[in-house]
Amino acid sequence: MKYDQIRHLRSLRLLLSQNKAPLGFLLAAGCPLSVKISGSPLLPDMKGLIKIINDAHIEDLATTPYKRMIEELNKVGRKTSNLEDVLTFIRSMKEVSAGGGTVRGFTEDELVNLEKEICKTISDAVTKDLPVGDNSYRRFARWVNSIDRTFPVEIFTTNYDLLLEQALEEQSVPFFDGFSGSRYPFFDIHSVEEDELPTYWMRLWKLHGSVNWKAISGGVCRVSKGIDGSPDLIYPSKLKYDQSRKMPFLAMSDRLTNFLLKPHAVLFVCGYSFGDEHINDTIINALKVNQSANVVALMYGKMKNSDGTLVSEETVNLALHRPNLSIWYDEEAVIGAQRREWSKFVDNKNEFVNYNFNKKEDRVSLGDFADFALFLSELIGDDLYADEK
Repeated sequence: MKYDQIRHLRSLRLLLSQNKAPLGFLLAAGCPLSVKISGSPLLPDMKGLIKIINDAHIEDLATTPYKRMIEELNKVGRKTSNLEDVLTFIRSMKEVSAGGGTVRGFTEDELVNLEKEICKTISDAVTKDLPVGDNSYRRFARWVNSIDRTFPVEIFTTNYDLLLEQALEEQSVPFFDGFSGSRYPFFDIHSVEEDELPTYWMRLWKLHGSVNWKAISGGVCRVSKGIDGSPDLIYPSKLKYDQSRKMPFLAMSDRLTNFLLKPHAVLFVCGYSFGDEHINDTIINALKVNQSANVVALMYGKMKNSDGTLVSEETVNLALHRPNLSIWYDEEAVIGAQRREWSKFVDNKNEFVNYNFNKKEDRVSLGDFADFALFLSELIGDDLYADEK
C-alpha cells in the first residue's frame, strides 16, 4: 500500500492555510542553496564552507597552525569535514589555554588567531544580499504577510546569514528576533519569554546565532550591517550550549520547545538533515510530551542511496518511533510511524496544476526550499513566478 500523494498534498495545503493553530518553520542550511546566481547557490552549505577554509590552506606547510590542527583532529577521531567539530575543538583548547598556557602544542595566540581566521572566512562567505528578482525567500515572506492569524508565525533557523531579514524587510513584514533598541539593539530575554507582541509580528529565532550578533559588556547586541559580529556568538560550535541561561542560544532553544508544547502546534522543517543532536532532542522530547503537536519534515532528494541503503538511517528511525513526526522524501515518506512509497502524481481534478512543473518521476518534491516556496505562492494566488512554469 502506498501513500496517496494527492490526499496528503490536500492535508498539507489545509495545514498551511488555517489560521487558528500555532504554525512554525525550521529553516536550515539547505534553504539558502535554493537561491541561485548563474546556476550556482548564492551561499555555500556547511560542506562548501569547510572546503573554502581548507582551500585557503592547501599550500600551507605541515608546521603551520591550521595543518597541525587538522592533524590533531584526525588523531582524536574528529571529522575534519565537520565545521562544528573543527570550531568546537579549537574553542575547547582555547578555554584550557586561557592565561597563556599551551595545549597540544598550540599557544593561546595561535588558537585565537585560528578561530578569528575561520570565522572571518565564514562571515565573508555568507554575508551577501539576495540577488535582484524573485526567489524562494521573497515568496516565503509574501506568504507570511498574507494571512491574519490567531497565533504569530514563528520561524526558527540554524542559519546565521541575513537573507530572511532582508526578505521580510522588503515585504514590510514586522518581526521580533529577541533584540530591542535602535542604535545597538540589545538581547532581552524577558521579551523572548513573555511573548506579548501583536500576533501579526512574525517571530524569528536564530538557533545558532547570527553574523550581526556582538558580545558587549553585560550581554549581547545586534549590530548594523557592515559591523563585525563576535566569533564566539555567531558560528556553530557544541560549546554554545554550555553558555549561561542569559545567553541567546539557550533562550532560542527554549522558544522551540515552548512552541512545540502549544496545543496543535505544527512545525514545518525544510533544509534540515537532522544532523544536530541538540535540536533533534528538543523536537523529539517536545513531541513526546505534546501528542497534539506535529512536525512535518520536507527532506531533499530520495530516502535511499543507489545501493538501497538509507541516506540517513537515524532520521528515518526518529520518525518510525514518533508518530507525530513525518518525513517526506521524493519517493518515500514516514507518516504516522509507517514507512511507505508515494503513489504516482495523478491529479485528475487539476487541483495542483499550477505546480505540476515540480514533478520528479511522477511525484511532487517539496524538499527543495524553492519548490516549497512556490507551493506557498500558489496558496495565496501569487502569480509572480509564472515565468518559471
